[in-house]
Amino acid sequence: MKDKVLRTYADMENIMDRTKRETDNSKKFAIQNFAKSLLDVVDNLDRASSVVKESFAKIDASKDTTRAVPLLKTLIEGVEMTEKQLAEVFKKFEVEKYDPTNKVFDPHRHNAVFQVPDNTKAPNTVAVVLKAGYTLHDRIIRPAEVGVIIKAE
Repeated sequence: MKDKVLRTYADMENIMDRTKRETDNSKKFAIQNFAKSLLDVVDNLDRASSVVKESFAKIDASKDTTRAVPLLKTLIEGVEMTEKQLAEVFKKFEVEKYDPTNKVFDPHRHNAVFQVPDNTKAPNTVAVVLKAGYTLHDRIIRPAEVGVIIKAE
């Protein structure tokens, strides 16, 4: 009888521990789908920022008869502030961006999209990152899309 009581008590403790672990994980990763949905927004903001900056660099302010330079400058500042604010929110909720450039290819963290023949670097190394990867509490929520080095023939 005593043995039965001890086993039942141990089972109950195990169930309580497992339930606590599952509850903690549920709280920790509840925003995973929401965060994943925002990653495309981050990518689009990044693309918009780079295109606008590139366009702004090509404009000759002395020949600006339409007064587009101040508007473009304001647009750049707005996009940069939005990017910064989104990065702060991600940091608060432990959504982190990672860039695997020049690191060894890891199929659990990277999605190889193409191969780059190159004899100057070690094979199976990430050469190009098309889309950065993201983690939530060290769990991959989006693998990085990369180009991987192979030996050139």
